[in-house]
Amino acid sequence: MKIAIIGTGNLGSSIAKGLINNKSFTSLYLSDKNTSAVSQFEDEDYVTITNYNKEAVMNSDLVIFALQPRHVEGVLKEVASEITKKHLIMSVAAGFAISKIESVIGADKHIIRVMPNTAISIGKSMTCLSANDVGEEKIELAQKIFNQLGTTMVIPEEQIQAATVICASGIAFWMRLVRATTQGAIQLGFEAEEAHELALQTCYGAASLLKESGRHPEAEIDRVTTPSGCTIEGLNEMEHQGLSSSLIKGINASFEKINQIKKS
Repeated sequence: MKIAIIGTGNLGSSIAKGLINNKSFTSLYLSDKNTSAVSQFEDEDYVTITNYNKEAVMNSDLVIFALQPRHVEGVLKEVASEITKKHLIMSVAAGFAISKIESVIGADKHIIRVMPNTAISIGKSMTCLSANDVGEEKIELAQKIFNQLGTTMVIPEEQIQAATVICASGIAFWMRLVRATTQGAIQLGFEAEEAHELALQTCYGAASLLKESGRHPEAEIDRVTTPSGCTIEGLNEMEHQGLSSSLIKGINASFEKINQIKKS
């Protein structure tokens, strides 16, 4: 497909990188007022960098709006005259409802809200999708595109806010856990690089084990914890200090914040 990404901040650039790595387009337009942000892609085949949003829309079949929520409406109004019923319009803006997009470009357009995370740049994103009535016709196409960049799940729009917290913000939560494990390893005597590698590979192994085995996390925990052993001692101390409770509270705090963004 001919794809355009409008807005090339961290998430927009990550999507671009994933598409380029997978050669998932016939042409790719990257549009941003600050084109230096995507200068790394200027020598890529079939990639055009521009600061003219209308040009990007006119030369695409699929347009991904990777903008901060406060900028989406203004940019949509700017390019609305170039959006046709043939376009597939996607938005990754947190808290910006499909109804708001429809109010600018019309409910007769194919519109899909997409919530990936930055792991999309390496083809490992968990991406959630939600479409308007017309966009349902294109949901399988959207899945086909984003399944090349990780895993997809189609959900009702009312769950997109929660998915943003679990999947997009969740990347940062898991990064912090890896960092904390690294710090613990350093305290136990490992050099910083060694500690990071130990924490990173163990985290990767845990996730891979759950995904490939299909078992519940507690079932795998039971395989590691022995009576009066060091693992259960550590787990119990973490729980006494509120590990699970803190994670759940953090997730809920993020959810409350994103709902505030939606109302503003």
